[in-house]
Amino acid sequence: MTKRAATTGFALLAFLTPVAAADLAPSTATPALPPAPVFLGWEVRGGVYDHDPLSPERGSVDINGEILAPKLWEGTDPFWSMFIPHPDLGATVNTAGKTSNLYGGAAWNFDITQRFFLSSDFGLGVNDGKTGANVPPHWNEIGCNWWFHESESVGYRLTDAWSVMGTVEHSSNAGFCKQNRGLTNFGVRLGYRF
Repeated sequence: MTKRAATTGFALLAFLTPVAAADLAPSTATPALPPAPVFLGWEVRGGVYDHDPLSPERGSVDINGEILAPKLWEGTDPFWSMFIPHPDLGATVNTAGKTSNLYGGAAWNFDITQRFFLSSDFGLGVNDGKTGANVPPHWNEIGCNWWFHESESVGYRLTDAWSVMGTVEHSSNAGFCKQNRGLTNFGVRLGYRF
């Protein structure tokens, strides 16, 4: 009986020793990180443009708004990561009822210094401009209601979140339609990066 009790006691001790050691060992589990903010990586931009000052539509103001989504993936090298685009969606609305533009595509930000940067955008857009053989006076002969959209900005980061940009925006159909006057706007925008 004593022999059996001793054997049972040793077996129980052998079983419980690793369990007790695991409870006493320091934890190597990584502490849980707080969840990332919902809009991390997003950027919103908005501002005012002089509506194509060298065209028949000159003399009015546009309101621009744009959203840049986070990059679809990140590279390991910061230099090459600048060439990975942000999907973007934007609109330029004319306050005098002239040609307005809705566009989407890809945008890139290129850091020149810690504060100065360049931003480029390229994609497709749709517009509500005048097309056809009889375009009214003081309207651009844009040719068709779709076109390519591109913009270039020179920016300065006021803080880690806020920036200001001087922007040139151009849209045209690149000769795919009979007329191709296009539209070129100049202005200033503010950006906020989440």
